[in-house]
Amino acid sequence: MRTNASFDYAIVRVVPRVEREEFVNAGVLFFCLERRYLACRIQLDTTRLRTLAPDVDVASVEGHLAALVHVCSGNAEGGPMAKLSQRERFHWLTAPRSTMVQVSPVKTGVCPPPGHVVDEDVCDDLKSLVDAMVARVIDPIPTDHSAMLSSASSRR
Repeated sequence: MRTNASFDYAIVRVVPRVEREEFVNAGVLFFCLERRYLACRIQLDTTRLRTLAPDVDVASVEGHLAALVHVCSGNAEGGPMAKLSQRERFHWLTAPRSTMVQVSPVKTGVCPPPGHVVDEDVCDDLKSLVDAMVARVIDPIPTDHSAMLSSASSRR
């Protein structure tokens, strides 16, 4: 009998000015011990990032985000941390930092029992997290005050 599996995840954030505590969600770290699954998905919205910090070095930020992916996947390009076990890598990646790339506190969830392919459900859960927490918002942000008020009241 197959059972549900718990997973842990954290949102990867880019904080261009740490002192202001403003951030853009840029990805998700996802770890499921029971299924031996560790993944990192990055989807940086550079337009939003430049809105918070027009002078940000996007190439540098993308380099730091790529390093997270290398460590997560265990690639040699991830350096010594990439050689750790999946659990150790997840905990290292989710350790609190006061740098431009940070992660949220770790949260938990539950994966439904897998079908014939073990990674299929986990990948669906991860895609859902990326879509919900990181993917670009389709509705444009209103630029004038009256539009913001009407938009807020229409959501109630």
